[in-house]
Amino acid sequence: MTLVISLVVLFFSIVIHEVAHGSMALHLGDPTAKNAGRLTLNPLKHIDPFGTILLPIITFVITAIAGRGLIFGMAKPVPVNPFYFKDKKWGNLKVSIVGPAANFLLAFIFGMIIRFFVLPEGMTTLFAIVVFYNLLWGMFNLVPIPPLDGSHILFTFLPDRFMKAKIFMQQHGFLILIIFLFTFGLQLLGDLSRYAYFFITGHPPVI
Repeated sequence: MTLVISLVVLFFSIVIHEVAHGSMALHLGDPTAKNAGRLTLNPLKHIDPFGTILLPIITFVITAIAGRGLIFGMAKPVPVNPFYFKDKKWGNLKVSIVGPAANFLLAFIFGMIIRFFVLPEGMTTLFAIVVFYNLLWGMFNLVPIPPLDGSHILFTFLPDRFMKAKIFMQQHGFLILIIFLFTFGLQLLGDLSRYAYFFITGHPPVI
């Protein structure tokens, strides 16, 4: 049951992340996500066949068999057109940062509730899952590998002399990301999320 709840929480955390991206883009003058009907918390609008269905099932099965691990997935990215941005210099950076920021904010709010209030055991577990997976998703997206938000943040500040490296990462980013995740990446992100969970809540993580 905890695995199933984790899967649901993860998906809605991802949806909030994507809506935050689209909302910031709209604020900057880009109506693309709004016109595509993506500024909604309706999960059906954000489903990606691989990231939302296949990848979570794979990690769910691995976690269930191994008895430990992380359930992982992703939603369909919201469409963004920087051509519309009123802030041409920092628009991409703002859109990229706001997604992880939304997840960290959710983690902080629910973490503060865990820290300062006595909750029923079931609610504590639910809130703990919300905190952990929002931390995990926020940190994952800050990894500087395309197409993640961290790569857009990195490329904003990357000097022109590193253009070849930028092009290489854009061309092979997905493969690099898969290698990162299934070698040491998920373990690293999980450990960092657990440390952050303890820092926010004052309690050892239950996940």
